[in-house]
Amino acid sequence: MDLDIVDRKILSELDMNCRISNTSLAKKVKKSREAVKYRIQKLVEKKIIKGFITSINPNRLGYYMFKVYLKLENIPEKKERFIEELKSKKEIYWYGISDGAYDLVFAMLSKNITEYYIKINSILSEWKDLIISKVLGTMVDTRQYNKRFFDVGVDSNFEIFGGEVVDNKIDELDSKILNILANNARIPLLELSRKVKANIETVKLHIKKLEKEKIILSYRIDVDLNKLNLEFFKAMIYFKKLSKKDEEEILNWMQIQKSSLHYIRSLAPWEAELEFAVKNYQEFNKIINDLTEKFSSIIRNHEHLILIKESWMPAYHEMLTSKK
Repeated sequence: MDLDIVDRKILSELDMNCRISNTSLAKKVKKSREAVKYRIQKLVEKKIIKGFITSINPNRLGYYMFKVYLKLENIPEKKERFIEELKSKKEIYWYGISDGAYDLVFAMLSKNITEYYIKINSILSEWKDLIISKVLGTMVDTRQYNKRFFDVGVDSNFEIFGGEVVDNKIDELDSKILNILANNARIPLLELSRKVKANIETVKLHIKKLEKEKIILSYRIDVDLNKLNLEFFKAMIYFKKLSKKDEEEILNWMQIQKSSLHYIRSLAPWEAELEFAVKNYQEFNKIINDLTEKFSSIIRNHEHLILIKESWMPAYHEMLTSKK
């Protein structure tokens, strides 16, 4: 869809902080409050904005994140049943249907390796006739970049997702707030306080605490890349070597790419996953060629896939139970 510069600025600001008020946003884009409100409604109605989401770091709630990459038999009905079952499991944090090196990628949360071992083997055994091959990995951390493909000259910023596992204790009110904000990040504070049955000042204090403990990382928008004429590519990078200096140089390169979405450090057959939103394969290929030429001394090989569909699971809410 064609978007004018005002729409693009609104999308860019909402991606950096979707809890920004209409009044503040209006000042930034130099339009009236009513005009901004109308444009956001239209972006939602056109399904360019699919939702307002809160980036919640499960590592700060005591969870490790394990990644599973599967090549599947071409049995559409059986694949659909498999995905439906995954969606019903509260430990499945995210999944992506893809084309390329793998057909399905998902992230699974677990408090410890033994628990994960039992659960993943149960899933893989149940669907062994569908699974051709598998790769198991662990996410170390992820740099999540603000979306610069709206092309309004914004600086590239990021937050670190994952990292050290810290079992922060959250109470019942924290849990209620997180459950609502997870997929309704733009909810007005007054409405949020009514839903959790607490006064506004108390809710504010709890949100500040969750932000300070880095349980809440940011408030963003979920956009339909197809409606923006973009595609989601993932490159899995195998390194010959990777010193701290090497990694810093790659991270600097990644940060200046307008199409960068995520830089994921992994314990897997590959060491890193680089994700981009691009117009087509040719643009992606150009980016990867630039990467491999600049870092030919440290990159051994790469694989890639295109994400056709991704989803943060509804069962994610069940993970955020209150802790005593």
